Amino acid sequence: MADRYLHWTHTGPGRFLTRRLGLPRPERLHRWSAERPTLEGGPLLHLATAHARDEKELAAVLDGCGVPVVRALAEGSGTPCAVVVDATGIGAVPELRGIHELLHPVVRALAPCGRVVVLGAAPSPDDHHQAAAQQALEGFVRSLAKELRRGSTAQLVRLAPGTAPGAAASTLRFLLSPRSAFVSGQVIEVGAGEESGTAGGRARTALVTGAARGIGAQVAGTLAAGGARVLCLDVPQAGGDLEQVAARVGGTALPLDITASDAGARIADALPAGGLDVLVHNAGITRDRKLANMPSERWDPVLDVNLGGVLRTTDHLLAAGALRGARVVATASIAGIAGNMGQTNYAASKAGIIGLVRSLAPRARAEHGTTVNAVAPGFIETRMTAAVPFLVREAGRRMNSLSQGGLPVDVAETVAWLAAPESGAVNGQVVRVCGQSLLGA
Repeated sequence: MADRYLHWTHTGPGRFLTRRLGLPRPERLHRWSAERPTLEGGPLLHLATAHARDEKELAAVLDGCGVPVVRALAEGSGTPCAVVVDATGIGAVPELRGIHELLHPVVRALAPCGRVVVLGAAPSPDDHHQAAAQQALEGFVRSLAKELRRGSTAQLVRLAPGTAPGAAASTLRFLLSPRSAFVSGQVIEVGAGEESGTAGGRARTALVTGAARGIGAQVAGTLAAGGARVLCLDVPQAGGDLEQVAARVGGTALPLDITASDAGARIADALPAGGLDVLVHNAGITRDRKLANMPSERWDPVLDVNLGGVLRTTDHLLAAGALRGARVVATASIAGIAGNMGQTNYAASKAGIIGLVRSLAPRARAEHGTTVNAVAPGFIETRMTAAVPFLVREAGRRMNSLSQGGLPVDVAETVAWLAAPESGAVNGQVVRVCGQSLLGA
């Protein structure tokens, strides 16, 4: 369903009334397209505090983002499309003044749909002054993201100890591109990791569950557009839609109930000899009702589809050696972070996904060379949200810093970044795709 309010606010009467009444006026977000593949408005401004580290390597990474990079705004050079601040060397509270000194003069000049990215270091367990200063950056960035207007976003990228800026290349390219339009206020930790997956010279193989419609169908299409051969999995009852999606993306339909006891084995049998390079756990259902009115018949299926099936199939594929060097991306939800009335079952299942990611990620990396991450969508415009009552739907759209709902492509682009061969340094992360929802952390 179209966001009529967003459209109205860009008409003459809408602009007038939103200004007079102080109503939100959502920006039309610049999302990636072949015609507009990079940020627009001016150069990328690369700034550094007095205590920054590895500036040359970071400069080389930023040069690969597709827009001109400058160290200062010259008169007449236009507004910056993005500002990147290197704060990796900040180790004491007085040094935080450097962040203010660098961003205060330029943040108002940011182009529409611009980006602010602060590069920080992981807080040290052995130096509480450094830990305090680096943790302060999180509060700063999350607050700045709520202050920015006209579709702009802000993120914090933390480098693990001993990690050079080059390890964050794929993350910075994603965050400094239109592909990250609905991602804001996030803290992403980057560590050491292999860049390439298992594909070698062949086409990568991806499996997307819940692929018959909505977000899953978009994920399948986005991965296919990136060159992957996609196995599209969904329940047999969705066979018609599943076949259409598979045909559209040049993939293969795999009608299968993910909760079946032999689901893992049947998936393994359907894989090519090289196994999977990408596994996207997107299948999910809702059976909403307050706990006092929720029988077990509404509890059990949600936990089994959204969480139990994910655990069982992942375990089986890991044990079968089908995920060596792969990228596993699961779908959580802001409901699993903040909770949601009438969704104790759904929120429990999505919080469980977060627990799975945090626990499995370091072991999967060590034992299989596999990364495990999750996306946590907020209000995304799908057939499901179109059926939500009008007032609830409007609240969901406006209760984020971008004052609008996201699109399935926003989730798909985030999945594609986490699934990329060069994203091996990103592991154990839960990235919210919610326009910085006001719900939860």
